[in-house]
Amino acid sequence: MSSLSKRNLTLLFWVHFFGTISFLQPVLTLFYMEKGLSEANILVILMCWSGAVLIGEIPTGVFADRFGARVSFLTGSVTKLCSIGILFVADNLGLFMLFSILNGLSVTFFSGADEALIYESLKKDNKQHKMDEAMGKIQSAGFMAMMFAVLFGSLIAKDLQQEQFQLLIFLSMISYIVELVLLFFIQEPPGKVTISGTSLQNVLEGVKVIKKAPQLLVMFLNVTLVFIPTVAVFQKFDQPLLISSGLPVYFIGPVYAVGALLAFLSSRSIGMLNRKFSYSFLMYTSGFLSAFGLLLAALFQEQLWIILFVVLFLRWIGAIRYPIYSQLSNNIIPSPIRATTISLLSILDSVFDLVIFLLLIVFAIDGIQGILIGAGFIAFIGSVLPIQKQSKRAKLGTSPINR
Repeated sequence: MSSLSKRNLTLLFWVHFFGTISFLQPVLTLFYMEKGLSEANILVILMCWSGAVLIGEIPTGVFADRFGARVSFLTGSVTKLCSIGILFVADNLGLFMLFSILNGLSVTFFSGADEALIYESLKKDNKQHKMDEAMGKIQSAGFMAMMFAVLFGSLIAKDLQQEQFQLLIFLSMISYIVELVLLFFIQEPPGKVTISGTSLQNVLEGVKVIKKAPQLLVMFLNVTLVFIPTVAVFQKFDQPLLISSGLPVYFIGPVYAVGALLAFLSSRSIGMLNRKFSYSFLMYTSGFLSAFGLLLAALFQEQLWIILFVVLFLRWIGAIRYPIYSQLSNNIIPSPIRATTISLLSILDSVFDLVIFLLLIVFAIDGIQGILIGAGFIAFIGSVLPIQKQSKRAKLGTSPINR
């Protein structure tokens, strides 16, 4: 690995570490409920986040292609700081919706641009085939951050008091300021391909890539239809599940920490798993087991040991899927419009977010159990969609595309 790629991957590891720390995370849903929000309100907040991503993905993806990853990261980091600041005064659904919109928009400045920077840095040393391992290592930083933050957060907020929540929000903002400082040291690869044409042309080229490589879209659907129920939905309701099954608030942090450790080990072992099992086997198996876990939690939500098992299991198995998808999909996408193409897929992800959240609001009539049953069914549908064989390489036009 060249010095540039090593430098950027090291910086992005710590950027991801400080940027994903949320001391409020182990009690976030309980924080919402203490402010008077219902399960349906929480789904509305999730819809606001996804709507912001839907609106922001194309312009921020083109922004990254035009002005570079570092400028895009810095803009997203500042936007995230503003969103977290709103939580200091949020006391109604409207302010929480504004927080969610800004927070979702901040993510779009990183979406696609981070993968593009990583891949182009690796490509300078002909290490692009190591994309899955690089993504796994960077992803593992988030799990390390979670292990630290959730232990501290759940202990401070054990009484669910307003001043305890305020302290957790303040500590989170300090971490994001550190992330912002680190981003100034990111160095983009020299000789990076200059994007020509208008923004609209870049978007149309991204659409053309997806049309010429339908397997990219199918793989994306396999990932997103499992990710939304198991992460975006389940991890927003596992806190009340744990509490209602008898777990004290201050034990939520240790549970999340163990789950983060399992996910960390899973992310760091992607290369070893690939030597033993095919990518398609890992994707199918993890998808079906995730759907089963959601149904298990729905049927036995009063059984503490079953809920604990499902929480830990889904965090462990979920960490396997994205690095694999990143490697397979980025073998297909051409470099000049990489960030734009990935952002276009993220737009589809946001569309499915909105559709699934609207559907689950109907299931919310039966409370958390209804939400989990609906989520499990959706995850099962995603799991049956076909995955591209690892040995195949897609071609567009006359040249093979290797990310």
